[in-house]
Amino acid sequence: MRPSRIGAIVVSAALLTAGLSTAGPALASPSCGTSGAVTTLNGSLPDGATYEIQCPSGPWNGTLFLYSHGYVVPGSANPAQDAGDPVTGGWLLSHGYALAGSSYATTGWAIQQALPDQISTLNVFDQTYRTPTRTIAWGHSLGGIITAGLIQQYPNRFSAALPMCGVLSGGVATWNTALDAAFAFQQLVDPSVQAVNITSPGTNLAGAEAAASSAQQTPQGRARLALAAALGDTPGWFTPLSPEPSASDFTGQEANQYQWDTQIDFPFIFDFRAELEARAGGNPSWNTGVNYVAQLAKSSDLSEVVALYHAAGLSLTHDLQTLNRTARISAKPSAVNYLAQNIAFDGQISVPVLTMHTTGDGLVVPQNEQAYQQVVDQAGNGRLLRQIFVDRAGHCAFTPAETITAAQTLLNRLSTGHWNDEALTPADLNAEAAALGPAYNIFSTGSAVSPTAPAFLRYRPTPYLRPFDLPAW
Repeated sequence: MRPSRIGAIVVSAALLTAGLSTAGPALASPSCGTSGAVTTLNGSLPDGATYEIQCPSGPWNGTLFLYSHGYVVPGSANPAQDAGDPVTGGWLLSHGYALAGSSYATTGWAIQQALPDQISTLNVFDQTYRTPTRTIAWGHSLGGIITAGLIQQYPNRFSAALPMCGVLSGGVATWNTALDAAFAFQQLVDPSVQAVNITSPGTNLAGAEAAASSAQQTPQGRARLALAAALGDTPGWFTPLSPEPSASDFTGQEANQYQWDTQIDFPFIFDFRAELEARAGGNPSWNTGVNYVAQLAKSSDLSEVVALYHAAGLSLTHDLQTLNRTARISAKPSAVNYLAQNIAFDGQISVPVLTMHTTGDGLVVPQNEQAYQQVVDQAGNGRLLRQIFVDRAGHCAFTPAETITAAQTLLNRLSTGHWNDEALTPADLNAEAAALGPAYNIFSTGSAVSPTAPAFLRYRPTPYLRPFDLPAW
């Protein structure tokens, strides 16, 4: 079953059994955090978005965490959310932090609505209580790109940012990369699918999934599926808490990429793109000028593709030439402009930013972090940015302990005025997360909550394959 809030593939509601149960909605009071119980304020913004604000049961310490939620499938329920999971939210409330977040006025690629709606939610907090001493933007997945967008467009409203599993390559780069995978699939596996200008999203997705299922039954089909996946750097590791296939287990890697494609990625590539195109007024993606030989050579999946093509008796050179010689797809300039505004990055950050990503994320690949670091470094702001990684498969597959540790690291940066890089080593991060205890070192798998050790590691993503930065545009 596909979740309606894709960016919230984090820790399921089963964690409520281990977390803090907050009080029901309460009327706003003149001060935040003095009622003796967690209080919740819900309301609506002028554009129809809803918001949720929670104050701690004890004294409020003056810091507000503004949470940006992930992608919501068009037409799905879209409630306001002020934390990624109830256990992490409960920890923050119990330590004196206030929480807030909005639903955004629309679903889908809702960045145009999300950015002002989140600022409006801050305004509600200021008007209801008082302006926080520190405001920290944080969020998962699409909420990660929104978090980075907030500090770029409204730098004076925030003290720091924690984008997690964020789409930090920006909108244009993300959808161009999706187009590369869709184009290869269309040309080599199923010519009937629409890669852009999708007219019947549901039918298009069903056809792609059926073609992928058929291709998965043959060595030749699996090799071509692997090539399409490689053009997006899809990792060969799908299930959280499972062992990662070995570096030479190319069959296992492809089987995991197939799961990413059919369970998570294809809905975006062959269905949800239509929602974006409607917003943008046309197709915002292009592959004119792309050399797919060069793209594959830079992919982290190159060895897998070469091995599977050899095993299948196929000519990789021939298929790459097919991609390079086929008529290309051009973008509508006004649609590119829309997507660049919603949003691409210029690296002009003025507050501390800590990002966190799993290494086995096949929806928002960890190479997004490299793309963001590059544009921040080029802008001369690398001193403000630090990035940490968790060795686990899955999109936003963090434990509460890992998330709390990241938040504490960022809070320490604010308190001291400098990064403690010694404390950012995997060993120190893992020790800090483990010290939080068994209630926070957990992960939800289906209906079960499993004890899970922290898994921070030293990791350097390979270069993002199709970067797009505002300064170079």
